[in-house]
Amino acid sequence: MDNHPKKERSFVIVKPDGVQRGLIGEITRRFERAGLKLVYLKLSLLDEKKLWEHYGKDDAWFTRKGQGIADDRAKAGMPVEKEAIEYGKDIIRALVKFMTAGPVVVMVLEGNQAVAVVKKLVGGTEPATSDVGTIRGDLTLDSYQIAAVDDRAVRNLIHCSDAPEEAEREIKLWLSEGELLSYRVFAEQILYDVNLDGIMD
Repeated sequence: MDNHPKKERSFVIVKPDGVQRGLIGEITRRFERAGLKLVYLKLSLLDEKKLWEHYGKDDAWFTRKGQGIADDRAKAGMPVEKEAIEYGKDIIRALVKFMTAGPVVVMVLEGNQAVAVVKKLVGGTEPATSDVGTIRGDLTLDSYQIAAVDDRAVRNLIHCSDAPEEAEREIKLWLSEGELLSYRVFAEQILYDVNLDGIMD
């Protein structure tokens, strides 16, 4: 891949809740309005085994997260019924169950600082506390509290890469060689060209 900053890529999944609520067009429109370019888009059903690889957590992560859950349960007077590592794995189990509940839209976006721009547009992980103006803040209202009560993953519409290195790893995991398109759109001239000589000709 060209290492120029304007060629940075971000990996995005519109989750089953976004697809079921008919928000694919609205979500895509927000990315494109910011100047990002779609280089891959596909309606898909995700593989459970590949999702575990996608989330890429190790036993140390499971134990750390699970211990926090166990401690919270103990403080609340609730029984701690299993090892910390299993509570940690429950986080990914819930995510995998949610992500395989129905079709998703997988997309790759390209543009200047694409990963950071996508994260800014998407908003915080918890919709209820995401800023107004972000996709999660405007288009959904789920919370950690409700998800915990219902024993499920938070329905927050979108997965997006946290860092450029993570984006490249996710793209290689989910896409085959040659699936990304390389093309120009007219808007790139205004966004990126070194000068605008001749614009008034």
